[in-house]
Amino acid sequence: MPSRRRFLHAAAAVAAAPALLLPRDLEAQRPASAPVTPESLPPAIAALPNRRTEATPITLAERDQRLERARTLLHQNKLGALVIATGTSLTYFTGLRWGQSERFFAWVLPATGAPFVVCPVFEEGRVRERMEAKPATLPSASTTKVYTWNEDESPYALLAKALKEAGLTTGKIGVEERTQFVFADGIAHASPALTAVSAIPVTMGCRAIKTPAELALMQLANNITLAVYEAAFKSAQPGMTTRQFTGLVDAAYGRSGVQGVVSCQVGEFSALPHGSLQPQVIRENEIILIDDGCTVEGYQSDISRTFVLGKASDKQKKVFDIVHKAQAAAIAAARPGLPCHAIDDAARSIITAAGFGPDYKTFTHRLGHGIGMDGHEWPYLVRGNPTPLVAGMTFSDEPGIYLPGEFGVRLEDDWYVTETGGKLFTPQSPSLEDPFAKA
Repeated sequence: MPSRRRFLHAAAAVAAAPALLLPRDLEAQRPASAPVTPESLPPAIAALPNRRTEATPITLAERDQRLERARTLLHQNKLGALVIATGTSLTYFTGLRWGQSERFFAWVLPATGAPFVVCPVFEEGRVRERMEAKPATLPSASTTKVYTWNEDESPYALLAKALKEAGLTTGKIGVEERTQFVFADGIAHASPALTAVSAIPVTMGCRAIKTPAELALMQLANNITLAVYEAAFKSAQPGMTTRQFTGLVDAAYGRSGVQGVVSCQVGEFSALPHGSLQPQVIRENEIILIDDGCTVEGYQSDISRTFVLGKASDKQKKVFDIVHKAQAAAIAAARPGLPCHAIDDAARSIITAAGFGPDYKTFTHRLGHGIGMDGHEWPYLVRGNPTPLVAGMTFSDEPGIYLPGEFGVRLEDDWYVTETGGKLFTPQSPSLEDPFAKA
């Protein structure tokens, strides 16, 4: 699920792409401009290579393993089946990308037995086309039964019938937690002897721990985002509007062959963690805060950089240094078995000790969120969360200090838990004036 500050949109496909596609509410602010062409791009952006071919898609064998893991968790949690309507969990387990509509569609994995699909009758051909696609993405496609319902029939009654044929007439079934209410409610009332509960123990239990293949896709997404940010930074000039700057990033993602998005806030607007829609102009020596990322084979990056074009003031540098130390303290504290809240505690204590506390006074949000196929997913690095870190979990590390009416500084890099600690996908930003300097 996109975060509130992430708007998925199509960037320019390649160098010769036409005018860039932007989020609807931001597009309204963009002044009319000529199409972006290779000749019109700044050198740093024109030099970016297309990196799409570096991505290795998730294999059918890995999806088979995901189903086995899900079945193990279903048994452990005494759930008879996992029911997924649409969204990233559907893609995670099956490779299917199915748009949300008012018509009920579901892929169901019984704890024992073959999976099945419930869909409108007129969608059966499209379902089977995807089941038979080459290369194959859907595990157990040859044994997956398709149940169809007509427009005047109840899909929930059909689901109950399919569950009964799978041997499930009593007990609990897990419903993917992001299922819209009308579907979840229909499922819950489909059978008086079956109880619908949240499937988080299964979906989180699978998706929160990334495999090497997933980490590789996330590494590539982070590498591309950092290269795009650096190219845009090198191409930025005082006097540009924030819309012109985000246009540079759009073009850079297009050159890189991926879909991405960015927000850009200047000066006092950088003190708003999720930014402002007010028109803004980049000015020399003022704070610029950029945020968001890109998607590679369905896997996300999420990076923030704070910098100035020109010379930073002493106060700007002081705040940056504190945030930098807080970010470093968080990653240094990480190790398997530690509760999620301890990572937030480590960063927040640095900011509080520096006089910018207590609590959420200037560091107004949690330290970080899980990330993977969704920009924000479980678990969360927030006070009170006892969930233990496990090797393979992936998060953002994004402390910030926000001074209303002045400026804000946030540094965000994604990272993952190893057997011995935490490891950043991308290096920390070293300074406001040279944010992409190599160590």
